[in-house]
Amino acid sequence: MNQSSEIFEKYYRDYCDQIAKTNLASIQNILGIETDEDQILIRFFNKDYHYLISQNEITDASGNRPDYRICVILAKYILLCPEQLHNDTKWVSFKDFKKTSHFTNVNFFKSDTEQVILKHFSGRLDELFKAGKKLGGVRYEADMPYDLAIQFDALPRISLLLLFNDRDEEFPAQCTVLFQKHSEFYLDPESLGITSAVLANNLIKTMQNL
Repeated sequence: MNQSSEIFEKYYRDYCDQIAKTNLASIQNILGIETDEDQILIRFFNKDYHYLISQNEITDASGNRPDYRICVILAKYILLCPEQLHNDTKWVSFKDFKKTSHFTNVNFFKSDTEQVILKHFSGRLDELFKAGKKLGGVRYEADMPYDLAIQFDALPRISLLLLFNDRDEEFPAQCTVLFQKHSEFYLDPESLGITSAVLANNLIKTMQNL
């Protein structure tokens, strides 16, 4: 195990130890998560993940530990549960979050989410829609000046809206990813940025398998 893996393992174990001390009954309704005997079920995008209370582990449906980034998001979702339910579904940009004042977070979001989607889907609007649909995304029907608008349910209380204008003879492609305003009460800015980056990567992987 290299040094980076050792650091990731340390953080992972720390997150799991913190979850083990959490009063899960008190957060279940606020987060919209399910419990089944000795496990917590959380749906992240279109896949189910479990926190096994008896084993103090985060696993996917096959019983394997998911990617470290997903582990962080799921753990933070449990540990950062607010004291009350927040429900402001207005769409806002990443930089509009009050807690997102750190320049690095904004740059990471742009480079690892919006720019990644632009790079791989410019001129591939149909493939973007098919990949999004396969990931559980649904077409957003509101009247918006975009070629494509897809809503993704990332977590039970967190949805993302992908807006995309394809390139034409006059303009390059444009990509915007929005969050519901109340998302900032459920996840920290860094985790929200990682969530959108996971979406971008999953869209690319799905497109390659179409």
